[in-house]
Amino acid sequence: MDILQLVLLAIVQGLTEFLPISSSAHLIIPAQILDLSDQGLAFDIAVHVGSLFAVIFYLRDEIYQLAAGWLKSISGGGSSPESRLVWYLAIGTIPVGLGGLLLGDFVETYLRSIAVIASTTIIFAIVLALADKKGVHQLDMNSLTWKSALMIGLAQMLALIPGTSRSGITMTAALALGFKRTEAARYSFLLAIPVIVLSGGYQAVQFGTAPASVSGQALVPWGDMLIGMVVSALTAFTCIHFFLALVNRIGMMPFVWYRLVLGAVLFGFVFAGV
Repeated sequence: MDILQLVLLAIVQGLTEFLPISSSAHLIIPAQILDLSDQGLAFDIAVHVGSLFAVIFYLRDEIYQLAAGWLKSISGGGSSPESRLVWYLAIGTIPVGLGGLLLGDFVETYLRSIAVIASTTIIFAIVLALADKKGVHQLDMNSLTWKSALMIGLAQMLALIPGTSRSGITMTAALALGFKRTEAARYSFLLAIPVIVLSGGYQAVQFGTAPASVSGQALVPWGDMLIGMVVSALTAFTCIHFFLALVNRIGMMPFVWYRLVLGAVLFGFVFAGV
């Protein structure tokens, strides 16, 4: 990859990983429409690691409290809101983990097309709009239960379909259940941590077990990976900060309209035979 393509894809990953607009869609689109060279598995891992660093650093105080509460609970210190939230995050991660193992090959083979992305981009934009408009926006994360965590986790499975948006569908589910916008976003960001770790770990295993001609030490693009990771991390951190600061003020409709326009443009490419 040339440096411009590398930086562009890293920025796209950092921006879209945590916005309700689908990072996978935005990484597939340039390759299919602009006929760019594939960024490769190593680069995918790097930009996801960058996004992971960004969310962990931004939510570091909250993550520390969750870890301390969970460790205290398993050592006999009793349950707490923090320890329960850790278990709810685990419950919410199980469905997408199982779905990825069972359906990953099917998704890769049949669903990574512009037509699918265009359809899911529009469909889940409408669902997000309904959840944002109809939701009561009253609950915080202390109101989370194992049932609501499971429902959000089951919704997250839909993000296996390109164009759905993992952050978008988890926020949509949380809003539909009555959570405040900022709480829905924060829970979605926390839920991203185990998901990125699992998907990144799976990609790393694939990369490590690839033939030597592909994954050999001399062929690993370490420079590209470092640039991608840093750019993705900085972009994702900025995105998280401004999204949480503005989401209550602007709501979800700007992202809904963006998705509707993007879906319409994509359908234009489909009809044009791109």
